[in-house]
Amino acid sequence: MSVLQHIEKGVVVRYGDLVGYQANQVVSMTLARTPHVNVSLFAFDAGEELSEHTSTGDAMVDVLEGKATVFIQGKPHVVHAGESIVLPAHVPHAVQAVERFKMRLTVLFG
Repeated sequence: MSVLQHIEKGVVVRYGDLVGYQANQVVSMTLARTPHVNVSLFAFDAGEELSEHTSTGDAMVDVLEGKATVFIQGKPHVVHAGESIVLPAHVPHAVQAVERFKMRLTVLFG
């Protein structure tokens, strides 16, 4: 059985087209999950956020559309479409949509 979900193999896709915006919400979709990696897509309406939390794995955020502020230990980092940032494991972080934005989140577990 494939670990990939919601994505057809051998077909060109735009990740941003796979998840849609919903008013006043954060929408997520898991693309792959194993004991070592989790890949998900998120669509944030403007002003929505993921509150501060930690992860047991390093997390790579790739912004697909729009703009967000990513907080790492309270320090803000503005990230635009086409840019990425790594959230270290076990370090508090949060994500807030400056405007509507979409991201791919890849978490790697050691």
